[in-house]
Amino acid sequence: MAVTIGIDVGGTKIAAGAVDDEGRVLTRVQKDSPAKERGAIIDTIVACATELRAVHPEAVAVGVGAAGFVAADRNTMASGTNLDWTGVRIGDEVAARAGLPVVVENDANAAGWAEARFGGGRGRSNVLVVTLGTGVGGAVVIDGRLVRGAAGFAAEIGHINVVPGGRPCGCGQRGCLERYASGTALGHNGWELARFQPAYASRIIELSGGDPDRISGKAVTAAAREGDRAALECYADLGHWLGVGIADLCAVLDPEVVVLTGGLTEAGPILLEPVTASFDAHLTARSRRPTIGVVISESGQDAGVIGAADLARCG
Repeated sequence: MAVTIGIDVGGTKIAAGAVDDEGRVLTRVQKDSPAKERGAIIDTIVACATELRAVHPEAVAVGVGAAGFVAADRNTMASGTNLDWTGVRIGDEVAARAGLPVVVENDANAAGWAEARFGGGRGRSNVLVVTLGTGVGGAVVIDGRLVRGAAGFAAEIGHINVVPGGRPCGCGQRGCLERYASGTALGHNGWELARFQPAYASRIIELSGGDPDRISGKAVTAAAREGDRAALECYADLGHWLGVGIADLCAVLDPEVVVLTGGLTEAGPILLEPVTASFDAHLTARSRRPTIGVVISESGQDAGVIGAADLARCG
């Protein structure tokens, strides 16, 4: 049994675990993330690896899932997002201090790989994973291999264009999928309804402390679970655009299954039903191709740790 260490580095916490070759987390460690200090981030990653290696001296490698654009060398952070480590050779720095080989991967790729290998995509060679949280990310696995692209920046799913000239996106473009199919977008949908139809959106406003400017995706989800019509309309809009985006991606990638993961999937059928309906309506040649299922993640909160560890194992 080859044990490797997976470390999932986020803006608020750093989660780590020793993982076996069947994707089981044997031991877990979690520490607060010093997101504003690059030296402290590396220190914390090394501390996690060292702590886990003390329990599992048989560990053979470390995988780090990092938020940002990881270069094709699987070592260097070409451009950080929420963390201050653009240009840092993460793999070299961690390896020198932890005493093990290190592989660095984009965090969405790591989580997506876990889902493809051990979760909703297991047993399939061609899997599209879409991560739905504050933004939209994901991973693409074709013929059993993670697609990274020439620069290592592949699978930026949230930035395919679905509405030309639409809502402005933090990437500098307009109309990106992320602006219509994320937790942030869900909150925006609720805010728009509250602005123009406050009586209709009254339950969403109430769950936001009575302040329409405080409406979030969580408030919309809470109202939707109660069966609130306005909140369900917000989900229907989100599901429409997410289905359009997934259909476009499937026209190019032709996966066997699409796995949805991330915080938004906790809504279950409230999310899945409108997404599936839109996807079926927009998928090209739907009646002439094998069915592409759309399913909810199975790996949960451990996905980033499991995926980073398994990618380190695979080399």
